[in-house]
Amino acid sequence: MARKFFVGGNFKMNGTKESIKGIVKNLNEAQLDPNVEVVIAPPALYLQLARDELTKTGVEVSAQNVYNKPNGAFTGEISVSQLKDLGVHWTILGHSERRTLLGETDEIVADKTKFSIDGGVSVIWCCGESLQEREAGETIAVIERQLAALAAKVTAADWKSIVIAYEPIWAIGTGKVATVQQAQEVHEAIRKWLRANVGDEVADSTRILYGGSVNGKNCKDLAKEKDIDGFLVGGASLKPEFVDIINSNQ
Repeated sequence: MARKFFVGGNFKMNGTKESIKGIVKNLNEAQLDPNVEVVIAPPALYLQLARDELTKTGVEVSAQNVYNKPNGAFTGEISVSQLKDLGVHWTILGHSERRTLLGETDEIVADKTKFSIDGGVSVIWCCGESLQEREAGETIAVIERQLAALAAKVTAADWKSIVIAYEPIWAIGTGKVATVQQAQEVHEAIRKWLRANVGDEVADSTRILYGGSVNGKNCKDLAKEKDIDGFLVGGASLKPEFVDIINSNQ
């Protein structure tokens, strides 16, 4: 089954009105591969700005987080209905920076994912292992534990609204990147787990992205691997080379 290449840009807590406008202008004017689905995730303050500035077909806006409760007395949080009110239909969930810094457990991330999908917002669901876990040979076990928590909450139909992003924690923002072989091995293991525990259709159709210091130099080699269906890009999404990453599958 053909899987449409997908590139997400996670701006994290970076950007100003001026810089966000500049990034969006660059995307609007660039020659982007029409066979790639592109999603950019600016800070929540700039979601509306990014939506208003974007004119490029095939580029959408994503939140970086969403709360798993309806509107109400939840200071500082953003609801699914508020995202939809802005015309935002994607969110990133389970990023290691939220798992480690804010204590979001596998179960919390899974619950948020289900709540988002039920509300009509698709999810870029992140998973990944620490350096200590990799060196202990626990990479696949960690990923499978995270996947199991997700699978326990979502239905088979929900998977069409999920894009998986494998982000080894030790390679996020460090300048280190998994080798092509390391990345492919984990992506292959994720697809194998989906096939065994969810089903062939989900395993064949679910897109699995690589994240972790992806840049304009390493993206083309990574994109050639059969189980790497795109990227979730951090720092490089703030730079002009983001266009090269989007076009890396050509």
